[in-house]
Amino acid sequence: MVRTEKYDFSFTASSLRLNQMILVAKSIAENKEIDFVNDLGGGKSSTGKRMLSELKKRIAYMTPTELELLLVGDLVTQKQLGFVMVCKSYGFIRDFVIEVLREKLLVFDYQITDGDYITFFRRKYDLHEEMESLTELTKKKIKQVTFKILEQGGLIDNIKSRIIQPQIVDVELMKSIAQDNSYWLKTLLVSDFDIERIKR
Repeated sequence: MVRTEKYDFSFTASSLRLNQMILVAKSIAENKEIDFVNDLGGGKSSTGKRMLSELKKRIAYMTPTELELLLVGDLVTQKQLGFVMVCKSYGFIRDFVIEVLREKLLVFDYQITDGDYITFFRRKYDLHEEMESLTELTKKKIKQVTFKILEQGGLIDNIKSRIIQPQIVDVELMKSIAQDNSYWLKTLLVSDFDIERIKR
């Protein structure tokens, strides 16, 4: 039997948090302490610690080139990089983007429906025993935050209409991601043709 990767749903506590992610990345690059209580936790120590842990988890997947791009890139590049790191950190979001959004985009279907999400969730539920212990409240939160992250990352227009937004990815960013592993370009909805082209 093939062993299935365990899903981590801790993203429900933090959404994309791009500004805070850049703040943490800067503190790491400059080797400085961050005031996580005030800068990340809104004055609460436990919230700040949790946010710092989640953001460090995402940043840990970055190559030095990607970290540099996060700090000096334009807003679109920063959003896209932040989103790729979310996909690297949380398999559920990665799979939803690659298996649902990207597949729909390839056949020019730009609308994400509740049915798309439910079908995906049920399929994964059968493969991931850790999902059996999720409460109804947690399931609702997972759906809510998943779509919020897609909106914040610019992959959909908004959480209400959920229209997929094809991505224009800067060549420098594409090369940087491809040098690490071109597979991750799929999370930005890049076609196989363009992925092969950037690898040459």
